[in-house]
Amino acid sequence: MCGKTRKDRIRNIEIQRQVGVAPIDTKIREGRLRWFGHLQRRPTNAPTRKLDSIETVEIRQVRGRPKLTWDALIKRDLNGLKSSTLIALNRAQWKSLINVADPS
Repeated sequence: MCGKTRKDRIRNIEIQRQVGVAPIDTKIREGRLRWFGHLQRRPTNAPTRKLDSIETVEIRQVRGRPKLTWDALIKRDLNGLKSSTLIALNRAQWKSLINVADPS
């Protein structure tokens, strides 16, 4: 893509900077928050919104760290942006808040 091969032994971060691509974790967070904003703007009686109120019952204690839930991910992402869920109702504000521009 930019004339480099693995034999050149250049780090991914350096190639991403040269090509002008945003980090993948921020792009994934952007997509996740975009979907969250879409769900928040749906009516409360929509099937996708009803899933928010369902409580899951864990039958058996599993070993290791507890699974990361959708709610925990969204809370972490919103804390990183220092924002609340109410902004998601205004589509223009929400889009400008979560948009990650590719560096040039």
